Amino acid sequence: MRIKHKLLAVLAAASTIAAGLVASVAIPAEAVPATIPLKITNSSGRGDAVYIYNLGTNLQTGQQGWADAAGNFHAWPAGGNPPTPAPDASIAGPGNGGSITIRMPKFSGRVYFSYGQKLVFKLTTGGLVQPAVQNPSDPNRNILFSWTEYTLNDSGLWINSTQVDMFSVPYAVGVQQGSGGTLTTGHLKPGGYNNFFNALRGQPGGWANLIQTAPNGTILRALAPLYGVETGALPGNIMDDYINRVWSKYSSQTLTVTPFTNQPNTKYFGRVSGNVMNFTNTAGAVVTSFQKPNATSIFGCAGLLDAPNDLVRGPISRTLCAGYNRSTLLTNPNQPDPNNSGFYLDNVTNHYSRKIHAQMVDGKAYGFAFDDVGAHEALVHDGNPQQAYITLDPFN
Repeated sequence: MRIKHKLLAVLAAASTIAAGLVASVAIPAEAVPATIPLKITNSSGRGDAVYIYNLGTNLQTGQQGWADAAGNFHAWPAGGNPPTPAPDASIAGPGNGGSITIRMPKFSGRVYFSYGQKLVFKLTTGGLVQPAVQNPSDPNRNILFSWTEYTLNDSGLWINSTQVDMFSVPYAVGVQQGSGGTLTTGHLKPGGYNNFFNALRGQPGGWANLIQTAPNGTILRALAPLYGVETGALPGNIMDDYINRVWSKYSSQTLTVTPFTNQPNTKYFGRVSGNVMNFTNTAGAVVTSFQKPNATSIFGCAGLLDAPNDLVRGPISRTLCAGYNRSTLLTNPNQPDPNNSGFYLDNVTNHYSRKIHAQMVDGKAYGFAFDDVGAHEALVHDGNPQQAYITLDPFN
């Protein structure tokens, strides 16, 4: 199962976050049962039928599969080449104004929700094929849908609202804590859905081209800028001016990266030489180097900004990716920049992520893969979760 943003991939392996968030404290396994309830509420105002899918990786066995409404795990059968249809894993969702409660097993995966039509899933010899609506021939291209990502394990629940791949169905997530309180994130401001798309349409430089519509002209989603570049909706050189200015600045100055908030003495120092930015540690030894990135690497937080799950290159790359997307590398030579009032102020920036954050009630979102650097992501967590929530919000 592909987990687009890196936080949950890390959590699936161990309950630590390399971005500098404090590692979660493990609690006795018996405190987190095999399944917990997930309440899904439909406040969308739409009359369409809703379909729910709980797909993921069984953390005990490593098998990919799906969970039914009772939380029972079903492994995917073998796939083929070309891909073969997957079993129908859909669960009938609530009608407008209603709620249902299903069970979540210990998974690292996704809960999909679609309106009006069931999603099309297929299996290859390598496993499940996720929807990829940047491809015009994808069978899910004209279906209105989205998903949340979560990990439930012996250390608790992490569940988020994500726009890493696209901004589409408005929704929020939550968790009822063991202490009795409830944490929520992902709600848009009143009018936030329409305000986002109107703002994207008004952004010069091709950003309106990220919007995909149904055959009848209604809005389905806005693709993330990575897919905009890959499909030609955004120009491939859209970040070049900012990249060149960063390269010029740090040819004569030093970029200091302190990737762990709980390890303030762990610092790395970046200087540009030719086409390479070299990072040294406090002893002066080169620990990793980065080629001059491009828009695809920046928006995807991959490629020339690859971030392995280690303790050096990965955390530095995460920080660089956040700095490029938020356009803070020129204004602050000490990264990550903790002050979101200085994010996205350059004319060359990730305007998609900027506009999503601007419409969130709590200002938090997963506008790109490492939006969790500095804890600006739309994530809730509890070590002793009593219940999880997904709320399908109004399209206004």
